[in-house]
Amino acid sequence: MTQLIIVGIYLALLLALGLFSSRLFRGTSQDYMLASHSIGPVLLLMSLFGTTMTGFALVGSTGESFEHGIGVYGMLASSSGIVHSLCFFLFGVKLWSLGRKHGYTTQIQFFRDRLESDKIGLVLFPVLVILVITYLLMGVLAAGLTVNGVTRHAFPEIFSEEVFHGGVPPQLASLVICAVVLVYVFFGGMRGTAWANTLQTGVFMVLGVVTFFVISSKLGGLQAASKAVLEHHPEKLTSSGIDRTVFLTYLLIPLSVGMFPHVFQHWLTARSASSFKLSVVAHPIFIMIVWVPCILVGTWATSAQINGDFMFPPDFNANAVLPVMVGKLSTPLLGGLLTAGILAAIMSSLDSQFLCIGTMFTEDIAVHYGGKDRYSDQQIVKMARMFIIGVVAVTYILSLFDPPRIFDLGVWCFSGFTALVPLVAAALYWKRLTKAGGYACIIAAITSWSILFWQSGFAANPGYTVDLVLLKHAYKTLPVATMLLCSTTAMIVVSLLTKPPSQATLEKFFPE
Repeated sequence: MTQLIIVGIYLALLLALGLFSSRLFRGTSQDYMLASHSIGPVLLLMSLFGTTMTGFALVGSTGESFEHGIGVYGMLASSSGIVHSLCFFLFGVKLWSLGRKHGYTTQIQFFRDRLESDKIGLVLFPVLVILVITYLLMGVLAAGLTVNGVTRHAFPEIFSEEVFHGGVPPQLASLVICAVVLVYVFFGGMRGTAWANTLQTGVFMVLGVVTFFVISSKLGGLQAASKAVLEHHPEKLTSSGIDRTVFLTYLLIPLSVGMFPHVFQHWLTARSASSFKLSVVAHPIFIMIVWVPCILVGTWATSAQINGDFMFPPDFNANAVLPVMVGKLSTPLLGGLLTAGILAAIMSSLDSQFLCIGTMFTEDIAVHYGGKDRYSDQQIVKMARMFIIGVVAVTYILSLFDPPRIFDLGVWCFSGFTALVPLVAAALYWKRLTKAGGYACIIAAITSWSILFWQSGFAANPGYTVDLVLLKHAYKTLPVATMLLCSTTAMIVVSLLTKPPSQATLEKFFPE
């Protein structure tokens, strides 16, 4: 019960913070969705970092390093720090400037003007919703597995040992987490989300470091834990098990942040362009602080022993490695605090995604096609809230089915967003991008994603790769390389074959 009580107290604090922030709500749709462009450097950094650190980064990366070893850090973490900051600098500042100048709230509003197409939202909206729900599913699954992992064998009389290992069922835990996040997003909007993300980012960073040192000390220290891996699974301390070209194509995955709709919305909350400076500089450091402990813990788990017996068999569920390590190698009090830290990372992403998807529906579908003068601010906020509830319900229902590994699900989700990045890059930096080229990019991206996702067994095949033939030699690559190639080629070819954008649009987005 100790772990559950501590987690319960933490969730209650979040609810209190959300209700408090709702008292600062100014009653307008702009304040609900963008906090009236009032977010300064520190809050912007914490909210951006919090929303990009998900169950994928903590639970997923630990499980993946348990499967493939320490090379996972090189695949994603080291490149993510640099690529994310580059996207903040190259895309974030320009989009913030255009958003403030022309009153944008969502990505679709920007693309609608830039591509001179009123119907672009009807194509892009469902694509973004599908990808965001996939993103949300990672967090919901990770939250349930975390609570179940740290409470295993604690309630054998209440919950089945065979099905739930005597712990709180992941379905029940996921439902509670969804409800808590929904409440403070529902009442607090973007301001509540930014404050909650700031609190939660601080919590999971501090407790993440504490988790690392507690687990390492229980395993005999850093040197002893690594020595055990060297003795039993030396291949886990190298990247030898990862194909070289597959490793290289992993570097494309972090580009996805440039097309995240929830990150776009956070960019627009900035008070000024100078607010981005701290995020650009500190984001890579924060990623290192979070990812290094997770990767090492997952690698150590392959050879971790208690009383001479290995903690995990080779076929152990990779999604549950981190919570089980926390549950077995810490005291109940500390285990509760560490669980709260893991949940903080997960919820700091869920809230932003819930809010952005509600914002897109109201601004890009209901208000735009229903008529801007038809709805009051109060009605717009109400519609956003109702759509958020619907999305939460759909995501939770999907989480009840047998899930793939969180890391694999995340890679597929991010691959879809990466395939759309050429669209935002060209919209900002290529004058020759046309409406038809934009449509071609979106259609090529989602079509290639859907076909490859289906061929992988809907992420059931974790080792799925695509052979790209260059100079009569086949190279194994992640599907993201094929998707990016398809979307970029389609966009460039179709843009060059169609009529250029009007002079008025060029003057609007590329002023001299």
